[in-house]
Amino acid sequence: MAWTEDDIRFMREALRLAERGRGSTKPNPVVGAVLVKGGKILARGFHRRAGQPHAEIEALAKVSMRAAGATLYVTLEPCCHKGRTEPCTQAILRSGVRRVVVGCCDENPLVSGRGIATLRRGGVIVRAGCLKEECRRQNRAFFTWIRGRRPWVTLKAAATLDGCIGDRTERRLRGTSRWITGRPARAAAHQLRAEHDAVLVGVGTVLADNPRLTVRLCKTARQPLHVVLDSHLRTPPAAALLRTSLPALIVAATPKRPDRALAVRQRWLTAAGAEVVFLPPDRDGRPALPALLRLLAAREVQSLLVEGGGRIHGAFVRAGLVDSVAVFLAPRLVGSGVPIVEGLGLDWRRPALLGPISVRGVGEDVLLTADVVDRGHRRRT
Repeated sequence: MAWTEDDIRFMREALRLAERGRGSTKPNPVVGAVLVKGGKILARGFHRRAGQPHAEIEALAKVSMRAAGATLYVTLEPCCHKGRTEPCTQAILRSGVRRVVVGCCDENPLVSGRGIATLRRGGVIVRAGCLKEECRRQNRAFFTWIRGRRPWVTLKAAATLDGCIGDRTERRLRGTSRWITGRPARAAAHQLRAEHDAVLVGVGTVLADNPRLTVRLCKTARQPLHVVLDSHLRTPPAAALLRTSLPALIVAATPKRPDRALAVRQRWLTAAGAEVVFLPPDRDGRPALPALLRLLAAREVQSLLVEGGGRIHGAFVRAGLVDSVAVFLAPRLVGSGVPIVEGLGLDWRRPALLGPISVRGVGEDVLLTADVVDRGHRRRT
């Protein structure tokens, strides 16, 4: 389907507007809308917060809900069901909008093409698919959550050019790790945290680095949920991530038999402000990752940033649960150390494939980002 330059321009503006709601619309997606007539923008809108007017309603309200003959550009299919707000389709039909250009269809089963069908039955001209891939990408975490009942998982690492995320000797000493990348890269990593609902590390990272896991080096009020995979509850009650006012979730594997020492450590962590949950173990006795993702999804976590360490990365890769990667590479060589991914991985004959890869400089470092397009084959055990 051919799109005019105006269609592309106005949809890009709607995409830009949608980003203004990033981090505050959960569990709803981010959506932007632009109302146009005679080639000129009459009004703009975006979904600001769950429970508040949707993007289409905000734009229409700026013209007193009167838009006879206008075209409405919206990044996501208008809703046709009543939730906290009235259906957007009904407001659009009453407004007199003549044409609606939709970026992508909503995969929410409550909508899923019904919004477009409702508008067409009401006599509105609807064209769908303008900048479809960009619009889908903008809400990929929401679509993964609504369709797969799990969060979108991004594997993040900061490594030397030869693929090491830390020094083995150094990491034996608690809290002695050093920065691999420069401050601009660390600020970009904090921005990544702010864009995700939760950030996850393994207990090994907590013991070695004592991270706070907070967003500090960029301007945002959004802070993610802290998640620690800790099979035996070795997280110290005085850990830095427990000294913040942010929620922390310690996830352990259900023991095979009652363990008094584990119960004592659970009480200590709970007293320190953590929530401790036990999940079914996998074959290695660690919390099963599919169960973990279901737990997070039930708590409306739509996006998860996995920050390691290497064994945690390896477990997510082997389970086929990585959706995208973000790797910061520093211009350094160390020769040996803790690799980005450790443990039994995928079959070398059929690895997970990434693409397309985006590369950009961040200070003196480089950031590589890509989506997983083929999860590969699991290695036989």
